[in-house]
Amino acid sequence: MWLSMWSGPRNISTAMMRSWGNRPDTVVQDEPLYAHYLRATGKDHPGAAEVIAAGPSEEGEAIDRMFRPLPSGKTIGYCKQMTHHILPQMDRSWMRKMKHAFLIRDPREVIASYIQHVADPVLEDTGFRQQFEIFELVRQWTGHTPPVVDARDVLNAPRAILTRLCEALDIPFTDRMLSWPPGIRDTDGVWAKYWYKEVESTTSFRPYVPNDQSVPPHLHSLLEECQRYYSQLYEHRLTA
Repeated sequence: MWLSMWSGPRNISTAMMRSWGNRPDTVVQDEPLYAHYLRATGKDHPGAAEVIAAGPSEEGEAIDRMFRPLPSGKTIGYCKQMTHHILPQMDRSWMRKMKHAFLIRDPREVIASYIQHVADPVLEDTGFRQQFEIFELVRQWTGHTPPVVDARDVLNAPRAILTRLCEALDIPFTDRMLSWPPGIRDTDGVWAKYWYKEVESTTSFRPYVPNDQSVPPHLHSLLEECQRYYSQLYEHRLTA
């Protein structure tokens, strides 16, 4: 089984990848479309040239690599997916071969964190619109509402929320998802040194702590747009 966990930037997506990567039956892929996204958009992200060089930067190759055979003993291929990496012109038919889940986070906290790395983001950078569109597409294809989990809920009650998530995906929950060894992984992207500093020292989901950083006034309209998409997904979130 291949599983895509769709998140926007500055979420707990890397910690979630650690959680799934610690399952004995799972192998993870870290943002398989990132190099293609940077090559196609020319976005000025930290280490962009290095990410593109590491590849794969061609859309077709990146998609094919997601479906490479699973190693012996592994039955789940987990893809940490960034919703903003899905560009309007990209093929989406490959998504039908996967199961999908959605990781959301309060837009105010996302934007306040994101601007520490990328100044003056626009709606497409945040991934909220794309996340909602992918959610609706999967729901249309399957006739079922795919699972949605909110970052705050995961941090406040990881066992309960991850159990609900596994049930929704029809796979067994394991305690191995609740903790993991610290440090970097061979499966981490080359961008880890720019984005993963906080996660490298973790061994579990840290309790939720409110983000007191404010969103600058010139980004308040962006915050309102993101909030509209977030609220619609929040209605479907799994609860403890």
